Amino acid sequence: MTIDRISTAGQAQFMLSLVNQAGNAYNTSQQQVASGKVSTEYSGFGSQTSLLEATRTAATKSAAYQANTNLAVNQADLQDTQLSSLSDIANQLRSTLTNAVANNDGSTMSSDIQGIFDQVKQILNSQDANGNYIYGGDKDNTPPVNVSTLAQLVALPSVASAFSNGTLKKSVAVSDSQTVQVGVLASDAGTALLQTLKDVATFDAGPNGNFAASTTLTKAQSDFLTSEIPVSVNAASSVNSVAASNGVVFNQLKDAATQQQSLNTLYQGFVSNIENVDLPTALAQESQNQVALQAALQVTSRLGQLSLLNYLPTPTTTG
Repeated sequence: MTIDRISTAGQAQFMLSLVNQAGNAYNTSQQQVASGKVSTEYSGFGSQTSLLEATRTAATKSAAYQANTNLAVNQADLQDTQLSSLSDIANQLRSTLTNAVANNDGSTMSSDIQGIFDQVKQILNSQDANGNYIYGGDKDNTPPVNVSTLAQLVALPSVASAFSNGTLKKSVAVSDSQTVQVGVLASDAGTALLQTLKDVATFDAGPNGNFAASTTLTKAQSDFLTSEIPVSVNAASSVNSVAASNGVVFNQLKDAATQQQSLNTLYQGFVSNIENVDLPTALAQESQNQVALQAALQVTSRLGQLSLLNYLPTPTTTG
């Protein structure tokens, strides 16, 4: 049996490859400790690359849905506040008519009706932070209520002409398969209310009206106001119905936002499990790789210093 010698060049090449491997491992562990990530390149994740990207995409989509839903929740919440105020105004109209009949005094009727109209118009023409009209539907760049005074309302052929809002309510996608209609149209919320105001203002402008001069109601005035009381009740019910529907939408959006938050947390957890390193483990691995690199460098250095002369006997001198 013969033993082949290993050439110096082959030996050096082998040791250099070990040094290179140890150096790469040490650099990788250093990057992991510094960044907290398994790798800063796709190649570092191996077979998990496609799963990582799919999870990231799902997380991004979920975050986008969540952002849209949160905006819709804010809009529905604002609408709830405003529709509640509109309901209070409708009840105020009913009380105004009822008190006038009960007290047999219509002297403040005209000013009360004008004040109620101004409040209704202000709410229905309210704008969001971007200047869009909240109750405009697909025509959110135009004031939904296009009359400024009761006189203008009275002059219209129908109360429908007082509205310039669009016909499409705004919707928001809360998932790939679910869209929630969040918008409310001014004409849906305010038609019955403006119709009652128009009726009262039209009567007031007619021959039997002039409530401001009527500290005591005439029979015609009393009969008219009495007939309008149930109409005002229906107007209030109409506003309440729209407010109730908005409340249902608000709850749907809140549920969707909660689900999206849960999904987003789940996706982020998946990404973290694949992408992030366990820092104590990474620190220990960095230390091990550093020792391995130092050992490889030392062995290589010593091999480079070996020579046949190291094994030759030392010559002796004779005296």
